[in-house]
Amino acid sequence: MPLIRLMFAVHGVAWGRHWRIFGMPIIQRHRGSTIMLGDGLELRSWKASNPLAPSHPVVLATRRASARIQVGHGCGFTGATIVAATSVIIGDRVLVGANSTIVDTDFHPLTRAGREADILAGACAPVTIHDDAFIGMHCLILKGVTIGANSVIAAGSVVTRDVPPNVIAAGNPARVVKTL
Repeated sequence: MPLIRLMFAVHGVAWGRHWRIFGMPIIQRHRGSTIMLGDGLELRSWKASNPLAPSHPVVLATRRASARIQVGHGCGFTGATIVAATSVIIGDRVLVGANSTIVDTDFHPLTRAGREADILAGACAPVTIHDDAFIGMHCLILKGVTIGANSVIAAGSVVTRDVPPNVIAAGNPARVVKTL
């Protein structure tokens, strides 16, 4: 655990209380950006730490100086990737299933001319996931999305638009299939 604590410190991420870290996560913090992680955090990057066997470590990455990743208290991630160019805000007690990805950016322009002008100028929009949401395994949460409190995103879903509170959303693109 001392090596992991050192890695967090080197990347400017304060160590929280009651964290459980399995395996070595990957942290890529752009200078000037912020990664804030709440107490009671659980990161599972080691295959033997979960029967769903994450295919890669948890990744927390900011791409710009103004970017922010903020994770509330009591959250858990298994082999998840979170990338922020603007902001990814995750509330309290949110669980993110194995090998899911949350991004607030397209990373690159969608047109050839745009990529030739500036390869890193992809569109960005904040992502917000409210308290007590559950993201199933192998989900993709894309830029500009808000997921309401107590909502469930079914395994393998691609979320391209907002999901209201207290629902189950599923599919590609994800749509509401049930009210809780």
